[in-house]
Amino acid sequence: MQIGAHVSISGSVANAVSNAIQRKCNAFQIFTRSPRSWFAKELDPIEIKEFKDRLSTSKIDRFATTVHMPYLPNLSSPDKEGYDKSIKTMIKEVERCNALGIPYLVTHLGSHRGTGEEKGIERLVNALNKVAETDAAVTILLENTAGQKNSVGSDFKQWSEIFSKCKNKKRFGVCFDTCHAFAAGYDLRTRTSVKKTLKDFDNTIGFENLKILHLNDSKGMLNENRDRHEHIGLGQIGDEGMTEIIQTMNKKKIPMILETPIDDKRDDFGNIEKVKSLA
Repeated sequence: MQIGAHVSISGSVANAVSNAIQRKCNAFQIFTRSPRSWFAKELDPIEIKEFKDRLSTSKIDRFATTVHMPYLPNLSSPDKEGYDKSIKTMIKEVERCNALGIPYLVTHLGSHRGTGEEKGIERLVNALNKVAETDAAVTILLENTAGQKNSVGSDFKQWSEIFSKCKNKKRFGVCFDTCHAFAAGYDLRTRTSVKKTLKDFDNTIGFENLKILHLNDSKGMLNENRDRHEHIGLGQIGDEGMTEIIQTMNKKKIPMILETPIDDKRDDFGNIEKVKSLA
């Protein structure tokens, strides 16, 4: 089983590998810089080498590692200045992934800010295709959304439409977030409902395009459109649904990344142990 968490790079990007190993992960996700700032300090070549050395001597497969885009870029934005800045930021993230030897970059699909889904998707696809022109061995993973107001890509058919309009198919894949899917109305609470939802996913998107799963329970109710992650088994999805999801991903050898809270109830260590117990 490839299971891990989003881990910190505090102190050095190389510390991400150590933090993952400490949590008994054999997969992990990072931000390469602050996710809440447009500014990004250049990666130190010494840190890059140390990151690669630590990863190569660990038991973590490079293809079970991913970077997540920072939060500020909006690839569906109608604001030209912000839109152009978002594209430049994503191109830079692709280059940073490539330097680190991380094969995947997960991106949110953005908000059309009231200008309509059609126009938002047009801007999004244009941005993605521009970014894919960057010469790098990095696959861009489109993450499904929770269906918040003005967002795109929460419905499987729309998600598939966006993916199908990406020109260079070798440069694109998808990242499935369980909390987001549940929030958008896809039932994951029972073994039967998980099988139905994943069959729907396979028919519209295709498991061959799924490279990373974000394994998160949901604080919000089904179809409530709330992007609120909860500890595994303690949310509205619960143990039965999570068990079916985990076992299915194991069979298909899809790495699972936790983005669960760290609080008095549980931390990364506890959530990873919980996943292993359900598996």
